[in-house]
Amino acid sequence: MTPAARLSAAIDLLAAVEASPRRPADAIANDFFRARRYIGGSDRRNVSERAWGAIRQRLRLAWHFAELGVENPPARLLLAGHLLLAEGWSVDGVDQNFSGERFAASPLTEAERDLLGKLAGRPLVLPRMPEGPRLNLPDWALPGLRSRFGESLAAEAAAMEAAAPLDLRANLLKVDREGALAALAAEGIPATPTPLSPWGLRIADRRPVSATKPFLEGLIEVQDEGSQLIALVTDARPGMRVADFCAGAAGKTLALAATMGNRGHIVACDTSASRLEGAGRRLRRADVHNSERHLLTSGDKWRKRNSQKFDRVLVDAPCTGTGTWRRNPDARIRTNARDLAELVLKQAMILEDASELVRPGGRLVYATCSLLPEEDEMQMAAFLERHEDFEALPLPGLWAELRPGLAAPGDGPWMALSPARHGTDGFFAAVLQRRPT
Repeated sequence: MTPAARLSAAIDLLAAVEASPRRPADAIANDFFRARRYIGGSDRRNVSERAWGAIRQRLRLAWHFAELGVENPPARLLLAGHLLLAEGWSVDGVDQNFSGERFAASPLTEAERDLLGKLAGRPLVLPRMPEGPRLNLPDWALPGLRSRFGESLAAEAAAMEAAAPLDLRANLLKVDREGALAALAAEGIPATPTPLSPWGLRIADRRPVSATKPFLEGLIEVQDEGSQLIALVTDARPGMRVADFCAGAAGKTLALAATMGNRGHIVACDTSASRLEGAGRRLRRADVHNSERHLLTSGDKWRKRNSQKFDRVLVDAPCTGTGTWRRNPDARIRTNARDLAELVLKQAMILEDASELVRPGGRLVYATCSLLPEEDEMQMAAFLERHEDFEALPLPGLWAELRPGLAAPGDGPWMALSPARHGTDGFFAAVLQRRPT
């Protein structure tokens, strides 16, 4: 593809994302490229990176255009603005690539060229910007993030803009971490051990590991180190009965099965049949033999039949995903204050249901990939106030048993990970125990 054709395709992809603001951008991109199989691998990367660049800076771009009197700029203007403000292009350079020739975007109108001329030479970030666009954070999330990070908010916001590394987990059912490192090296992929997870591997740049022999043979799984640590603090051991109550595609189920050594019993629960179907394929590839999948439905009696029968119940709750913004920048503009309010209620309901499964002396682990106190500490405080039969197990003591010699990733009773402090996605985890009867 010519450079102009790549830009045109990036505009089309960005327009598709803008047209479906409630749908994840990666799903839109998958459909977009599936319908355009003629776009080769290198062109696809170029188109994706350019569109994702504009998505990542969407809040700031919108502010710049709004200051010039343009609300809701179309995709072609957003991308052109990104080229000027973030990539340092000139207006003439943009104009030349909006040529209207074969496969190129249609020529800039006189009004568009005049508008872009007013943007040319501006820095992307200006001191007069309000805090939200200056830090590239949506206004609805600012109070919670400010409450959590205080004076460190700017540093955390910058870390949420940086590219995330690719983290993998060695599947201990098949290989140890050193063996996984060697298997990746044989594929020409250098990796290093992660600092906190005992099973984690880190690759500095993005690599297509899903086509490699170690992945296809189930030696490794793609999983952020923070997500691995949730499985770690769940502390599922051989012979236990374990429920992964919001299993999704079973990423944490796989990790838990490995810590259990395929002994005991683990149930992956979810409300989505398609997610559980995908989980089945992953479990088979990883040689997990001690698991079953259960579809949670309205009126389901499974929970009642299994009341207080599980040693460990993990609730990886649906959340705003604020901790994953460096990987999913579209979520900054796809989520809003109403979503947060609805999710807080949903999380509380899920906790009520899941807590019924925990036996006396067993543990309930609540986790999110959110950095907002409303979904994390405040959710735990409300649950413990409703349930005197549960008590918190503070992280420092638990962590000292699991990772002796390493400082616990959290300043209080809970695990609280962030991109700036720990180099992981933002995760929260709380471990509660049902008091013995």
